[in-house]
Amino acid sequence: MSVHGGRRTQAERDAVTIEIGYALFSAAFAAAVLFGAVAGPALLFRLPDLVETWSLRAGSVLAAVVFAARVVSVLVRFRADGGQPGRTNPDS
Repeated sequence: MSVHGGRRTQAERDAVTIEIGYALFSAAFAAAVLFGAVAGPALLFRLPDLVETWSLRAGSVLAAVVFAARVVSVLVRFRADGGQPGRTNPDS
């Protein structure tokens, strides 16, 4: 992002806002899918207590890790691309 005299343009602020929203939404979706895949059977079926407990814990921990990793990866990629979402290289 180019900073003009220490201030960002409205378009740059809007791009950051959209990218943060996208990062949070896509991370929440990925975490929910992962949690459902890992912990879903424990919620739907009667499993032994130990398996049920560990499935729920593993699903929760993995979902949190995936959420954080997705948010960081989207925002780092946005910053590395110069804050130009959807822009392609003119040479490509």
